[in-house]
Amino acid sequence: MTSPVTVSCGWATHTGHRRTLNEDSLLVQAPLFLVADGMGGHQAGEEASAGAIGEFAGLVGRPTVSLDEIRLAIARARARVDALPANGTGRAGTTLSGVALTSVDGVGYWLALNIGDSRTYRLADGEFEQITVDHSVVQELIDAGQLLAVDARGDRRRNIITRALGAGSVGEADYWMIPAETGDRILVCSDGLSSEVSDEVIAQILAENGDPQEAADHLIAAALEQGGRDNITAVVVDAVHVRMSPSGGEDDIDVDTLPRAEAAGGVQ
Repeated sequence: MTSPVTVSCGWATHTGHRRTLNEDSLLVQAPLFLVADGMGGHQAGEEASAGAIGEFAGLVGRPTVSLDEIRLAIARARARVDALPANGTGRAGTTLSGVALTSVDGVGYWLALNIGDSRTYRLADGEFEQITVDHSVVQELIDAGQLLAVDARGDRRRNIITRALGAGSVGEADYWMIPAETGDRILVCSDGLSSEVSDEVIAQILAENGDPQEAADHLIAAALEQGGRDNITAVVVDAVHVRMSPSGGEDDIDVDTLPRAEAAGGVQ
């Protein structure tokens, strides 16, 4: 069995100008393209993000994965991070965001997932959109009409997240099912990119660099130029070919986002 979505990808990661450790981890092996941003200090964040990503290793190499398989991997990742010992700076935790290749009746789909404030974007037919919704205090303020999106990047609360794997959080991940189309470009990144580089500049870099590796490298360079105050990771995935249904069209499938759980306090 072959994958319904043939992809080409590139990735880059950097410690940044101010950090001594890179606590970001990533998985770039079909059918999984994931980024985890660890927190906790004293290597706890590095262990949390790497441990979470490690729980997906058994799914690598398959043509597709299912939502149930992703949920089980996330449950294992949460248990693994929760088991890490606490230290003087608090309990270890990590974000997790990205896409998995899946299918419905043979048609290729992106299965996007997110917990925390790492992000997954999509560039398709010239339109750039953020697929995932940040689990953060500033996003909740934006949703409540108490903060303008344009002011969020400079808000002092921008690093406080409301859900994570570990760090005392019990919040669940969100999921989206999106029909894949040939020419789609997916970006998965840690907030070390999105907090330094505007969506407009990110979209321009993705549009101007046809090779996914060149695009990833340019994104990292842009974040470093803007200060590089955090670890930075970018994964760029291009849909080179997408298998269509036998009729040549798309099936009628409900692709609503699963609802958010109530946030239970912030995680720094």
